[in-house]
Amino acid sequence: MTASRLLSLPAELSVIVPCYNEVSNVAPMVAALEGALEGRAWEVIFVDDNSPDGTASEVVRLARLDPRVRVLRRVGRRGLSSAVIEGILSSSAPWVAVMDGDLQHDESVLRTMLAELQGGAELVVASRHVDGGDSGGLAGRWRHMLSDTGIRAAQAVMPHPLSDPMSGFFAMRRDLFESLLPRLSGTGFKILLDLVMSAPRTVRIVEVPFVFRPRLAGESKLDVMVLIQFATMVLDKLAHGWLPTRFMAFALVGLMGVVVNVSVMNFAGACGLSFSWAQLAGTAAAILTNFLLNNRFTYHDRRLKGQKLWRGLAIFVAVCSLGAVANIGIARMMLDSAGHGHWDRSSAAGAVVGVVWNYAVSSTLVWR
Repeated sequence: MTASRLLSLPAELSVIVPCYNEVSNVAPMVAALEGALEGRAWEVIFVDDNSPDGTASEVVRLARLDPRVRVLRRVGRRGLSSAVIEGILSSSAPWVAVMDGDLQHDESVLRTMLAELQGGAELVVASRHVDGGDSGGLAGRWRHMLSDTGIRAAQAVMPHPLSDPMSGFFAMRRDLFESLLPRLSGTGFKILLDLVMSAPRTVRIVEVPFVFRPRLAGESKLDVMVLIQFATMVLDKLAHGWLPTRFMAFALVGLMGVVVNVSVMNFAGACGLSFSWAQLAGTAAAILTNFLLNNRFTYHDRRLKGQKLWRGLAIFVAVCSLGAVANIGIARMMLDSAGHGHWDRSSAAGAVVGVVWNYAVSSTLVWR
């Protein structure tokens, strides 16, 4: 079939590429897909989270030359999983593939994945950990450790056996995606795990090998924050949606705040402060810690910067100070009933009240 005839046909495969600051990789990726999918009707949809490096503008430039290239630019929204969901929803092809925008995923594997889908598979995962696969392109021992830790944690709770549940390279039937859509959390960076843990056991999943290539341009997005968000998404799946991912993340940060609260309170007490003053010092330290961690982790997609950061901190401190009053009151009441030998227990009880209050405030006034 001629190239001009293929361009006039609707795409049988949509390749979804979530990206952020990948301007140098856009043109090479389009060229690589053209070579890998020669003779097939395909399209590529770059889902860009408003990259400051001009990634979206570069895609627009290429789209004017090739109708198979599209861009979905998201302003005010961040996150790989939600980007993939929106990208798939913007397509109409019967099969969809997801791959990173950094050229580390071998585009030639797409033909094998498409053949598996046409042969009856419903979800095809490109794995670095089956015969023929390799993860050598994952630079540094730290990133290898993060990836391996995530894989072991996922395999312990997954209903489907997968050698590489942390893979970001996979393809699936569109009708399967639409059936799973209401169950997806759409948070974090590991959309494959979200899909697999939402899929019935009857879904046919096939793994094919691929070699993870070294990154040539741009910066890796894999860090400890990805692993933490990955953990909260797993907890969300285990809770079957009864506890929202963001709430669990906030609660985790709140737990760290409790540790800070009690530690600072004990230190202040050892310095000779009364219980109430020591508890006030611990509460203040916990509020600041909670704000910074929530801004970096819980509300990563709404992260405050510059003047908004300071304004958000001021609102957080002002309103949470009301929660601190309840915190200290509850702690004082617990201390009076339990006796003066139970500072830790009393302080922790007061801090829990503060966490609940802080969550309500954060979701409505600070990170709106």
